Amino acid sequence: MNLRKKKELAAKTLNVGKERIIFVESRLDEIKEAITKQDIRDLVERKAILLKEKQGRKKVKKRKNARGAGKIKKKINVRKRNYVKVTRKLRKYLKAVKEKLGMGREEVKEIRKAIRNKKFKSKANLKEHLGERK
Repeated sequence: MNLRKKKELAAKTLNVGKERIIFVESRLDEIKEAITKQDIRDLVERKAILLKEKQGRKKVKKRKNARGAGKIKKKINVRKRNYVKVTRKLRKYLKAVKEKLGMGREEVKEIRKAIRNKKFKSKANLKEHLGERK
């Protein structure tokens, strides 16, 4: 016996999917006679039609901090990182000292070029060089 239409009616009445509806085998003749939504509701009350439990799905926990493009720090090679540290340090020192030593623009430019070309290994090295220039 084909009870597909009854199953569809029950699904619509109870606001559930067709897969969740189970007809009790021994009471199929009662189910077959049901025509209205109210009949279906009565059969559910009398346990002729049963509902399967909802099947949940595993919830994906949302990350607290989204890692967008701006959050990802790319690893720069160590050599460049060291170069940047030393260069910034030396330029800052040069800026602070140029007034004391009375250096002209051209002289400062030359030293900055030397800093960029890695002529000075450290701040002490630059101090030594500036001491000789006096």
